[in-house]
Amino acid sequence: MTINLSLQQPAIDNVWVQEAVARLNNLTKPLGSLGRLEEIAAFMCGWQQSLQPKTEKAYTLIFAGNHGVTAQGVSAFPAEVTAQMVANFEAGGAAINQLCEAIPSILRVIPLSLEKPTTDFTTSPAMSADECAAAFQIGVDSVPQDADILVIGEMGIGNTTVAAALAYGLVGGNAADFVGAGTGVDEAGKIRKAEVIEKAVALHKENLSDTMSMLQHIGGREQAAMAGAIWQARALRIPVILDGYVVTAAAATLTLASKDALQHCLAGHLSVESGHKKLLNFLGLQPILNLNMRLGEGSGAQLALAIVRAALATFTNMATFEEAAVAGKNI
Repeated sequence: MTINLSLQQPAIDNVWVQEAVARLNNLTKPLGSLGRLEEIAAFMCGWQQSLQPKTEKAYTLIFAGNHGVTAQGVSAFPAEVTAQMVANFEAGGAAINQLCEAIPSILRVIPLSLEKPTTDFTTSPAMSADECAAAFQIGVDSVPQDADILVIGEMGIGNTTVAAALAYGLVGGNAADFVGAGTGVDEAGKIRKAEVIEKAVALHKENLSDTMSMLQHIGGREQAAMAGAIWQARALRIPVILDGYVVTAAAATLTLASKDALQHCLAGHLSVESGHKKLLNFLGLQPILNLNMRLGEGSGAQLALAIVRAALATFTNMATFEEAAVAGKNI
Protein backbone atom coordinates (compact mmCIF):
# COMPACT_ATOMS: atom_id res chain seq x y z
CA MET A 1 0.00 0.00 0.00
CA THR A 2 1.27 3.45 -0.96
CA ILE A 3 0.14 6.73 0.63
CA ASN A 4 0.38 9.80 -1.61
CA LEU A 5 0.88 12.96 0.44
CA SER A 6 1.75 15.14 -2.55
CA LEU A 7 -1.90 15.81 -3.43
CA GLN A 8 -3.00 19.44 -3.35
CA GLN A 9 -5.00 20.15 -0.18
CA PRO A 10 -7.61 22.92 0.24
CA ALA A 11 -6.64 26.07 2.11
CA ILE A 12 -8.54 28.36 4.44
CA ASP A 13 -10.85 30.64 2.43
CA ASN A 14 -9.65 34.14 3.19
CA VAL A 15 -12.70 35.75 1.57
CA TRP A 16 -14.86 34.17 4.27
CA VAL A 17 -12.29 35.10 6.92
CA GLN A 18 -12.49 38.75 5.84
CA GLU A 19 -16.30 38.65 5.91
CA ALA A 20 -16.14 37.17 9.39
CA VAL A 21 -13.76 39.91 10.55
CA ALA A 22 -16.09 42.56 9.11
CA ARG A 23 -18.98 41.13 11.11
CA LEU A 24 -16.86 40.83 14.27
CA ASN A 25 -15.88 44.48 13.92
CA ASN A 26 -19.55 45.51 13.77
CA LEU A 27 -20.76 43.56 16.81
CA THR A 28 -21.72 45.40 20.00
CA LYS A 29 -18.29 45.37 21.62
CA PRO A 30 -15.02 47.27 21.34
CA LEU A 31 -12.85 46.13 18.45
CA GLY A 32 -10.94 42.96 19.26
CA SER A 33 -12.27 42.79 22.82
CA LEU A 34 -13.13 39.10 22.62
CA GLY A 35 -9.50 38.28 21.83
CA ARG A 36 -8.89 34.75 20.64
CA LEU A 37 -12.62 34.02 20.51
CA GLU A 38 -12.71 36.33 17.50
CA GLU A 39 -9.74 34.59 15.87
CA ILE A 40 -11.37 31.19 16.41
CA ALA A 41 -14.68 32.36 14.94
CA ALA A 42 -12.96 33.72 11.83
CA PHE A 43 -10.93 30.50 11.54
CA MET A 44 -14.11 28.42 11.60
CA CYS A 45 -15.79 30.66 9.01
CA GLY A 46 -12.78 30.36 6.73
CA TRP A 47 -12.77 26.57 6.82
CA GLN A 48 -16.53 26.05 6.66
CA GLN A 49 -16.96 28.86 4.10
CA SER A 50 -19.93 30.23 5.98
CA LEU A 51 -20.95 33.03 8.34
CA GLN A 52 -23.02 30.42 10.18
CA PRO A 53 -20.23 28.01 11.23
CA LYS A 54 -21.37 24.89 13.07
CA THR A 55 -20.10 22.37 15.60
CA GLU A 56 -23.27 20.32 16.10
CA LYS A 57 -21.73 17.29 14.40
CA ALA A 58 -18.61 17.07 16.53
CA TYR A 59 -16.74 13.77 16.61
CA THR A 60 -14.08 12.75 19.12
CA LEU A 61 -11.79 10.10 17.67
CA ILE A 62 -9.52 8.20 20.08
CA PHE A 63 -6.82 6.04 18.49
CA ALA A 64 -5.14 3.33 20.57
CA GLY A 65 -1.96 1.35 19.95
CA ASN A 66 0.76 -0.59 21.73
CA HIS A 67 4.51 -0.06 21.49
CA GLY A 68 7.46 -2.43 21.59
CA VAL A 69 9.65 0.29 23.11
CA THR A 70 7.94 -0.36 26.46
CA ALA A 71 10.44 -3.23 26.77
CA GLN A 72 12.98 -0.49 27.61
CA GLY A 73 11.19 0.36 30.86
CA VAL A 74 9.88 3.73 29.71
CA SER A 75 6.40 3.49 31.25
CA ALA A 76 5.09 3.19 34.79
CA PHE A 77 2.25 0.93 33.57
CA PRO A 78 2.29 -2.38 31.66
CA ALA A 79 1.23 -2.56 28.01
CA GLU A 80 -1.97 -4.47 28.80
CA VAL A 81 -3.41 -1.27 30.27
CA THR A 82 -4.00 0.00 26.72
CA ALA A 83 -6.59 -2.69 25.97
CA GLN A 84 -8.07 -2.33 29.46
CA MET A 85 -8.53 1.40 28.94
CA VAL A 86 -10.11 0.84 25.54
CA ALA A 87 -12.63 -1.42 27.31
CA ASN A 88 -13.15 1.36 29.85
CA PHE A 89 -13.86 3.85 27.05
CA GLU A 90 -16.35 1.46 25.52
CA ALA A 91 -18.03 0.95 28.91
CA GLY A 92 -18.30 4.71 29.47
CA GLY A 93 -16.00 4.84 32.50
CA ALA A 94 -13.14 7.09 31.38
CA ALA A 95 -12.63 10.84 31.71
CA ILE A 96 -13.22 11.37 28.01
CA ASN A 97 -16.64 9.71 28.25
CA GLN A 98 -17.70 12.23 30.87
CA LEU A 99 -16.31 15.16 28.89
CA CYS A 100 -18.10 14.03 25.72
CA GLU A 101 -21.32 14.01 27.73
CA ALA A 102 -20.69 17.42 29.26
CA ILE A 103 -19.45 18.98 26.02
CA PRO A 104 -21.47 16.93 23.56
CA SER A 105 -19.69 15.06 20.82
CA ILE A 106 -19.83 11.59 19.32
CA LEU A 107 -17.05 9.42 20.76
CA ARG A 108 -15.44 6.79 18.58
CA VAL A 109 -12.58 4.59 19.77
CA ILE A 110 -10.31 3.02 17.15
CA PRO A 111 -7.94 0.32 18.52
CA LEU A 112 -5.11 -0.68 16.21
CA SER A 113 -3.81 -4.26 16.55
CA LEU A 114 -3.41 -4.01 20.32
CA GLU A 115 -2.46 -7.67 20.45
CA LYS A 116 0.57 -6.93 18.24
CA PRO A 117 2.77 -4.13 19.62
CA THR A 118 5.08 -2.35 17.24
CA THR A 119 8.73 -3.40 17.21
CA ASP A 120 11.11 -1.77 19.69
CA PHE A 121 12.40 1.14 17.62
CA THR A 122 15.72 1.21 19.42
CA THR A 123 16.66 -1.93 17.49
CA SER A 124 14.71 -1.72 14.19
CA PRO A 125 11.89 0.24 12.52
CA ALA A 126 8.71 0.31 14.57
CA MET A 127 6.69 -0.98 11.61
CA SER A 128 7.06 -2.17 8.07
CA ALA A 129 6.13 0.33 5.36
CA ASP A 130 2.93 -1.62 4.68
CA GLU A 131 1.95 -1.70 8.37
CA CYS A 132 2.46 2.05 8.64
CA ALA A 133 0.48 2.76 5.47
CA ALA A 134 -2.34 0.49 6.64
CA ALA A 135 -2.56 2.35 9.96
CA PHE A 136 -2.51 5.71 8.18
CA GLN A 137 -5.37 4.52 5.95
CA ILE A 138 -7.40 3.44 8.99
CA GLY A 139 -7.11 7.05 10.17
CA VAL A 140 -8.22 8.36 6.77
CA ASP A 141 -11.21 6.03 6.76
CA SER A 142 -12.21 6.96 10.32
CA VAL A 143 -13.14 10.55 9.47
CA PRO A 144 -16.93 11.01 9.15
CA GLN A 145 -17.71 13.01 6.04
CA ASP A 146 -20.54 14.83 7.82
CA ALA A 147 -18.32 16.10 10.64
CA ASP A 148 -18.37 19.82 11.45
CA ILE A 149 -15.28 19.51 13.65
CA LEU A 150 -12.99 16.77 14.94
CA VAL A 151 -11.35 16.26 18.32
CA ILE A 152 -8.34 13.94 18.05
CA GLY A 153 -7.08 11.94 21.05
CA GLU A 154 -5.13 8.79 21.85
CA MET A 155 -4.40 6.00 24.27
CA GLY A 156 -1.26 3.86 24.29
CA ILE A 157 1.13 2.82 27.03
CA GLY A 158 4.58 4.05 25.99
CA ASN A 159 3.34 6.61 23.54
CA THR A 160 4.80 9.67 25.26
CA THR A 161 8.17 8.10 24.46
CA VAL A 162 7.07 7.80 20.85
CA ALA A 163 5.91 11.43 20.89
CA ALA A 164 9.25 12.52 22.33
CA ALA A 165 11.12 10.62 19.62
CA LEU A 166 9.02 12.21 16.87
CA ALA A 167 9.36 15.69 18.37
CA TYR A 168 13.11 15.32 18.90
CA GLY A 169 13.49 13.96 15.36
CA LEU A 170 11.64 16.97 13.97
CA VAL A 171 12.92 19.81 16.13
CA GLY A 172 16.39 18.66 17.19
CA GLY A 173 18.25 20.00 20.23
CA ASN A 174 18.66 17.92 23.37
CA ALA A 175 16.74 14.68 23.75
CA ALA A 176 16.11 15.31 27.46
CA ASP A 177 14.17 18.49 26.63
CA PHE A 178 11.44 16.42 25.01
CA VAL A 179 10.94 13.96 27.85
CA GLY A 180 8.34 14.19 30.62
CA ALA A 181 6.75 11.98 33.24
CA GLY A 182 4.24 10.35 30.88
CA THR A 183 2.20 7.91 32.94
CA GLY A 184 4.23 8.84 36.02
CA VAL A 185 7.84 7.68 35.69
CA ASP A 186 10.38 8.99 38.19
CA GLU A 187 13.55 10.96 37.44
CA ALA A 188 15.46 7.80 36.64
CA GLY A 189 12.69 6.87 34.24
CA LYS A 190 12.97 10.23 32.49
CA ILE A 191 16.71 9.75 32.03
CA ARG A 192 16.02 6.31 30.59
CA LYS A 193 13.41 7.74 28.20
CA ALA A 194 15.87 10.40 27.00
CA GLU A 195 18.50 7.75 26.33
CA VAL A 196 15.95 5.65 24.46
CA ILE A 197 14.81 8.42 22.12
CA GLU A 198 18.37 9.59 21.50
CA LYS A 199 19.33 6.06 20.54
CA ALA A 200 16.26 5.64 18.30
CA VAL A 201 16.71 8.91 16.44
CA ALA A 202 20.42 8.23 15.93
CA LEU A 203 19.65 4.74 14.60
CA HIS A 204 17.03 5.95 12.12
CA LYS A 205 18.38 9.41 11.26
CA GLU A 206 18.63 8.60 7.54
CA ASN A 207 14.91 7.75 7.43
CA LEU A 208 13.32 10.76 9.11
CA SER A 209 12.99 13.17 6.20
CA ASP A 210 9.43 12.37 5.12
CA THR A 211 6.17 11.78 6.93
CA MET A 212 5.56 8.11 6.22
CA SER A 213 9.16 7.08 6.76
CA MET A 214 9.36 8.90 10.09
CA LEU A 215 6.12 7.33 11.29
CA GLN A 216 7.30 3.90 10.15
CA HIS A 217 10.67 4.08 11.86
CA ILE A 218 10.01 5.91 15.16
CA GLY A 219 6.23 6.19 15.31
CA GLY A 220 3.43 3.81 16.14
CA ARG A 221 0.15 2.64 14.70
CA GLU A 222 -1.97 5.21 16.52
CA GLN A 223 0.41 8.00 15.48
CA ALA A 224 0.12 6.95 11.84
CA ALA A 225 -3.67 6.70 12.14
CA MET A 226 -3.94 10.13 13.77
CA ALA A 227 -1.83 11.62 10.99
CA GLY A 228 -4.13 9.97 8.46
CA ALA A 229 -7.25 11.34 10.12
CA ILE A 230 -5.80 14.85 10.31
CA TRP A 231 -4.73 14.67 6.66
CA GLN A 232 -8.18 13.50 5.57
CA ALA A 233 -9.91 16.18 7.63
CA ARG A 234 -7.97 18.79 5.70
CA ALA A 235 -9.12 17.26 2.40
CA LEU A 236 -12.73 17.56 3.64
CA ARG A 237 -12.27 21.10 5.05
CA ILE A 238 -13.02 19.85 8.57
CA PRO A 239 -11.37 21.84 11.38
CA VAL A 240 -9.44 19.75 13.90
CA ILE A 241 -8.70 20.30 17.59
CA LEU A 242 -5.47 18.58 18.56
CA ASP A 243 -5.08 17.19 22.06
CA GLY A 244 -1.74 17.16 23.86
CA TYR A 245 1.82 16.03 23.23
CA VAL A 246 1.18 12.66 21.60
CA VAL A 247 -1.43 13.96 19.16
CA THR A 248 0.60 17.07 18.33
CA ALA A 249 3.70 14.99 17.62
CA ALA A 250 1.75 12.74 15.26
CA ALA A 251 0.26 15.76 13.51
CA ALA A 252 3.66 17.45 13.27
CA THR A 253 5.00 14.69 11.02
CA LEU A 254 2.63 15.96 8.31
CA THR A 255 4.65 19.16 8.05
CA LEU A 256 7.36 17.11 6.35
CA ALA A 257 4.90 16.67 3.47
CA SER A 258 3.65 20.26 3.48
CA LYS A 259 4.74 23.18 5.67
CA ASP A 260 1.13 24.35 6.07
CA ALA A 261 -0.33 20.86 6.60
CA LEU A 262 -1.79 21.85 9.97
CA GLN A 263 -3.44 25.10 8.82
CA HIS A 264 -6.85 23.59 9.69
CA CYS A 265 -5.79 22.64 13.22
CA LEU A 266 -6.24 24.30 16.60
CA ALA A 267 -4.05 23.32 19.56
CA GLY A 268 -6.54 22.39 22.27
CA HIS A 269 -4.28 22.84 25.28
CA LEU A 270 -0.73 22.98 26.59
CA SER A 271 0.29 19.72 28.22
CA VAL A 272 2.65 19.69 31.18
CA GLU A 273 4.79 17.24 29.19
CA SER A 274 7.90 19.37 28.74
CA GLY A 275 8.33 18.75 25.02
CA HIS A 276 4.85 19.88 24.09
CA LYS A 277 5.57 23.61 24.42
CA LYS A 278 8.71 23.25 22.30
CA LEU A 279 6.76 21.38 19.66
CA LEU A 280 3.90 23.91 19.61
CA ASN A 281 6.42 26.74 19.25
CA PHE A 282 8.08 24.87 16.38
CA LEU A 283 4.68 24.53 14.67
CA GLY A 284 3.57 28.09 15.44
CA LEU A 285 0.45 26.89 17.26
CA GLN A 286 -0.95 28.70 20.30
CA PRO A 287 -2.85 26.48 22.74
CA ILE A 288 -6.41 27.46 23.64
CA LEU A 289 -6.18 26.21 27.25
CA ASN A 290 -3.47 25.72 29.85
CA LEU A 291 -4.85 23.61 32.69
CA ASN A 292 -1.77 21.59 33.70
CA MET A 293 -3.22 18.47 32.11
CA ARG A 294 -1.40 15.41 30.73
CA LEU A 295 -4.08 12.73 30.64
CA GLY A 296 -4.42 12.25 26.90
CA GLU A 297 -7.65 10.60 25.70
CA GLY A 298 -8.50 13.82 23.86
CA SER A 299 -9.43 15.38 27.21
CA GLY A 300 -7.79 18.79 26.76
CA ALA A 301 -9.02 19.11 23.18
CA GLN A 302 -12.53 18.15 24.28
CA LEU A 303 -12.51 20.99 26.80
CA ALA A 304 -11.28 23.33 24.07
CA LEU A 305 -14.34 22.37 22.01
CA ALA A 306 -16.40 24.26 24.58
CA ILE A 307 -14.31 27.39 23.90
CA VAL A 308 -14.82 26.99 20.15
CA ARG A 309 -18.57 26.75 20.73
CA ALA A 310 -18.47 29.86 22.91
CA ALA A 311 -16.62 31.71 20.15
CA LEU A 312 -19.26 30.74 17.59
CA ALA A 313 -22.13 31.61 19.93
CA THR A 314 -20.86 35.15 20.36
CA PHE A 315 -20.07 35.50 16.65
CA THR A 316 -23.44 34.20 15.46
CA ASN A 317 -25.86 35.51 18.07
CA MET A 318 -24.55 38.90 19.17
CA ALA A 319 -26.28 41.93 17.74
CA THR A 320 -24.54 44.44 15.50
CA PHE A 321 -24.52 48.11 16.47
CA GLU A 322 -27.27 48.74 13.93
CA GLU A 323 -29.45 45.86 15.11
CA ALA A 324 -29.15 46.91 18.76
CA ALA A 325 -29.50 50.64 18.03
CA VAL A 326 -26.23 51.21 19.91
CA ALA A 327 -24.05 54.12 18.88
CA GLY A 328 -20.72 53.10 17.39
CA LYS A 329 -17.30 54.54 18.10
CA ASN A 330 -17.13 58.21 17.14
CA ILE A 331 -13.37 58.57 16.72
